[in-house]
Amino acid sequence: RAELIAAVANAGALGCLTALTQPSPEDLTKEIARVRELTDKPFAVNLTILPAITPPPYAEYAQAIAEAGVPIAETAGNNPQQLLDILKPAGVKVIHKATSVRHALKAQSIGVDAVSIDGFDCAGHPGEDDIPGLILIPAAADALEIPLIASGGIADARGLVAALALGAVGVWMGTRFIATLEARGHDNYKRRITEIDEDGTIVTRAHSGKPNRMIRNEFTKSWEGREAAIKAYPHQLREVGEPASYRGRIEGDVINGVLPCGQSGGLIERIERAGDVVENIARQAGQILARLPRVAG
Repeated sequence: RAELIAAVANAGALGCLTALTQPSPEDLTKEIARVRELTDKPFAVNLTILPAITPPPYAEYAQAIAEAGVPIAETAGNNPQQLLDILKPAGVKVIHKATSVRHALKAQSIGVDAVSIDGFDCAGHPGEDDIPGLILIPAAADALEIPLIASGGIADARGLVAALALGAVGVWMGTRFIATLEARGHDNYKRRITEIDEDGTIVTRAHSGKPNRMIRNEFTKSWEGREAAIKAYPHQLREVGEPASYRGRIEGDVINGVLPCGQSGGLIERIERAGDVVENIARQAGQILARLPRVAG
């Protein structure tokens, strides 16, 4: 939503609005306008392409992004070629999120401007390869010629500095910004993120039929040992995941709802203002970088 995106942008980072959070391309256009009422800084819009029984009008969402003059779009999910044909002629820079080196190379080959590589420790869908960021980031950095952004399992300045050392030009954070005052979501959900440790999440297909990382609770336990009952995507998502996700994220049922969360939740101790998160990470990263030469001797 606009409040979170503007707060991140005003603090000097790149806020990323989620296109499909909006019910229609017209609603996305209105939400982009709301962001611009709250900030004059650059921001991005994410558009994720996934198979669906009745697919959203992806091309119309992309057209709304292009016509609104948004400078940067993040694509994710399936091959974004159909979106590039709309976004690139409008001058939109495109970052594609990938969960493997082979998918990152494919994205590079079709003309994206940068890749966000998402490790197994991320929230949401980590892909099928189970490669953690400590391996995936440098492997992708070695293979790619375009800029690489690291995502998955990063929640503080230490993760930022580590990602830079591994070959990324920056980092992409999701879970850290769920636990902010401006983020949409129930306070119970946000507090639960700050309460778990590094072992507090699990990857399960129970939400959507595809691997998805979320906080362990009674919902995840209820599906343990019942993998055969999980329907294929998107049927599991529509029949089970979407109602459970609304219960958890919006209604605050942390026991029986779905609570997306990366392993980085184990590093998040408090709910803060989004601008303070950005500013603290930038300041602390500078302190770490200044200290490293002394550590190296």
